[in-house]
Amino acid sequence: MRLPLVTVLGECVADAFTVPASTPGELALRVLPGGGPANTAVALARLGTPARFLARLSGDAFGRLFRDHLEASGVDLTSAVHAPEPSTLAVAELDAQGQATYSFHAQGTADWQWTADELAATDLASTACLHSGSLALVREPGGTAVEDFLARASTTATISIDPNVRPLLVGPEVYRARLPRWCALADVLRLSEDDLELLLPGYTIERACDTWHAAGVPLVVITRGERGAVASLDGERVAVPAPPTDVVDTVGAGDSFTAGLLHHLGARGHLGGRLTDLRADDIFDACAFASRVAALTCGVIGPNPPWAGQLRPAAPAIGRAAG
Repeated sequence: MRLPLVTVLGECVADAFTVPASTPGELALRVLPGGGPANTAVALARLGTPARFLARLSGDAFGRLFRDHLEASGVDLTSAVHAPEPSTLAVAELDAQGQATYSFHAQGTADWQWTADELAATDLASTACLHSGSLALVREPGGTAVEDFLARASTTATISIDPNVRPLLVGPEVYRARLPRWCALADVLRLSEDDLELLLPGYTIERACDTWHAAGVPLVVITRGERGAVASLDGERVAVPAPPTDVVDTVGAGDSFTAGLLHHLGARGHLGGRLTDLRADDIFDACAFASRVAALTCGVIGPNPPWAGQLRPAAPAIGRAAG
């Protein structure tokens, strides 16, 4: 069975991790291809879902690294733009728990320069799901063009959005202002508990889900790290446990979760419409699979999601209502 095509729109970022240098007075960096949307496209392709990545890829050293990485993972780059601007660089430092903090070098870089003409050239006829989010949706001059593109795609495709709030580059108030429009367009909103606190400070998960349902999005999934995930389908909620994991770092885990969720939904014929035939049991199964994909990503360095063959059959999970 051939799975439906998922198109992912957004940035690809050079994730530079600090490593011990052999010479005093120097700082060594290990650079890996990253960026939330790129990580999601890679994870989808490795799981077996046909994944097309709409990106503006520079011709610099980082851009060439991105292309090699994406193509080696099976991602379709035929619609990617050859951009004259430089690539975006993010320098990451990991704490003792493997959590990353970033400093960004993103002024005038390729990822944010989308034009309406560039996006208008994309054929959406075969796209069952369009996933986007992160900085490409909020950084100008391209953010408005990307949002308009999502609106066009929503007439024929399932729309998935991951806000992936980066307050060092764009203030949370910008995300808050745009989120009601995204909820009106989207069928799936996936975000982390940290995102929730930045977007709706002081809200419980239940209150946040109800707020976003009222704005129009039927499925909200909030990931909570080692505490698993909570999914809400039009107010019917399920809690999904996280599998035990020896965490190396958490970079790319949320992106892998999103890919696992969309892959599972697509494999069961749910993508390509408004998710009207979904049930809570379907969501639990999809989130349980997504959690396994995210756990494997946490077990390796950097945003390096698993291939389909690395996912052994899981023991049946026992869910519980989340209120």
